[in-house]
Amino acid sequence: MEEYKRVKLLLIFLTVSSVATSASPWLPMDGNYPGSYCLSWRLAIETNNVRAWRTVPVQCMRYVEVYMLAGQYDRDVQLIVEQIRVYLNEIVLPGDGMDAWIFDVDDTCFSNVFYYRLKRYGCDPYDPTGFRSWAMKGESPAIQPVLELFNELIETGFKVILVTGRDEETLGQATQENLHNQGFTGYERLIMRTPENKKHSATIYKTAIRKQVVEEGYRIWGNVGDQWSDLQGEYSGNRTFKLPNPMYFVP
Repeated sequence: MEEYKRVKLLLIFLTVSSVATSASPWLPMDGNYPGSYCLSWRLAIETNNVRAWRTVPVQCMRYVEVYMLAGQYDRDVQLIVEQIRVYLNEIVLPGDGMDAWIFDVDDTCFSNVFYYRLKRYGCDPYDPTGFRSWAMKGESPAIQPVLELFNELIETGFKVILVTGRDEETLGQATQENLHNQGFTGYERLIMRTPENKKHSATIYKTAIRKQVVEEGYRIWGNVGDQWSDLQGEYSGNRTFKLPNPMYFVP
């Protein structure tokens, strides 16, 4: 965690320094600047108005870098978590142990921003081999507000179920260790892709998993993910909460 903080502070310093010493084209000064387009583009993808995009526009690389590292991403996540807490205060649990909350894993529980920094923050096409190598290291740092929420949910009595698109055979152990090392312990189960659902889209795969959870008798009170495919489809839960992610799209 300390290493993560040191590296992030260094990246922020370098980013801010470059802003101060250049006529920065990504700053949203008016509609004629690329930054204005990038702000509109990020709004469009977060609201799911732009779909099936494969890469971040090259002119938006610096914009995404600053968004992810200079504080705005952290503030956005914190605000969403605060809204989840408002919702939690409205819930009265029956106390039968069947109250569930679902989380995605990548860029929901922990962050892959250091990997995507090497991929120009999503300007490069998705590299499954490269990502697998990164994930095998188990070095993704926790997204701190989500970790705090995760622990609060468990303490309150929710059964937290993690549903990820990662492959169980190749990344099962690394993912479990990464979660444990970052403080994600005490969850009910971690569900990963198997050969039976490997070729399904994320929406179809995760909908099927949620259907299974509901058929087991669980009530899904909440569902948190960074992709619309984490949240769409049937059995999505009483409330869904979308975390920001301008670096990649999962159909």
